[in-house]
Amino acid sequence: HMLEQEDEVLRESAYRNFYAGYGSMIHTLAACLNGQTNQLKFNSTARKYASSLECAVDANNVSPRVYEQLIETVHKNIHVLHKYMRVRKEVMKKERLHMYDLYVPMVNECNIPVSFEQAKEDVLHSIQLYGTEYAKVYERGLNSRWIDVYENEGKRSGAYSSGQRVHPFVLMNFANSLDTEFTLAHEMGHAMHSYMSFKHQPFIDSDYKIFVAEVASTCNEALLMHYLLERTTDKKERAYLINYLLEQYRGTMYRQAMLAEFEMLINEEVAKNNTLSAELLNKINHDLNAFYYGEDVIVDAPIDLEWAKIPHLYMNFYLYQYATSFCASMAISQKLLKGNQEDIENYLNFLKGGCSKSPIDLLKMAGVDMTSPHPIHDAICQFDQLVDEFDELINCK
Repeated sequence: HMLEQEDEVLRESAYRNFYAGYGSMIHTLAACLNGQTNQLKFNSTARKYASSLECAVDANNVSPRVYEQLIETVHKNIHVLHKYMRVRKEVMKKERLHMYDLYVPMVNECNIPVSFEQAKEDVLHSIQLYGTEYAKVYERGLNSRWIDVYENEGKRSGAYSSGQRVHPFVLMNFANSLDTEFTLAHEMGHAMHSYMSFKHQPFIDSDYKIFVAEVASTCNEALLMHYLLERTTDKKERAYLINYLLEQYRGTMYRQAMLAEFEMLINEEVAKNNTLSAELLNKINHDLNAFYYGEDVIVDAPIDLEWAKIPHLYMNFYLYQYATSFCASMAISQKLLKGNQEDIENYLNFLKGGCSKSPIDLLKMAGVDMTSPHPIHDAICQFDQLVDEFDELINCK
């Protein structure tokens, strides 16, 4: 939250103080990550896999090539992220950006409060294309206490959806903001995926795999974004919405790909029998940030420690799935918005699929082939177009 404030001194102070806590115990944290990565190496070697990466992704019947292809495609198109950083730099009127400048909204004037009733109305309208059966269950979920809506004393932060046989349960902390409206769309996407999988699959196949877990949620966010953009005629408001979407691309596609690359590189170091010292981990992370963000962003020293705060690095090649799911969602949402009934039915069958097929085959049912670089490349092309549109709107070109 502090990194979103306009006061640059406050942002920098919050940023440096936050990472100072990790810096005070950085060698202990490096030893923990070194131990985790060596454990993965031992397990993969014992099971006669060629690498820790191959061992990890094989649990989902996914080829290591899908992981590598994500990183390669992002690398080939890194200039688009650099272009976005250039636009951000110009909007913020800075010669170069710092890492603590990356989360400041570039359009503040349209930050209009959104009530929960309005958010429910918006998300319900945005999913009508799925048809009556889906929409009726969705509406029931919104109005039948599936959701723990507001902040409360002792309640955990964030949001999640938990699939259960009776019906899914959603926790969130709605704050009358655009951000939490999208959280509602996201978590209800998860909830409907769980509802449909539990309804249509036997218990053993009812719980979908992590590789596809973020698809339904992110796809519903994309539909909400389309609905809101269709309804606005105000240039500033449109720019505000596109700013939000651009940050999703940066945070979910590029940043998660970067962290996935970090995880791949540290596992390669351990495969060579190298120890993951704090110095080595900091250098790998520093170099990745420099490559990903380009010459318009100063890679401030505290960001080198970012690896120390990522719990997913202890979850065995987990992070790349955020990026692949995001790209798959963007591809699917574009198909759905064209209104072809066959595409909509194929997607609903994907939601009903649970884990009755491998994640790759389930996504093929929905019309997306993640063994190909095309979904990632297409998502980057959409990002590129959005950067250009945002630049035009914000500068009234």
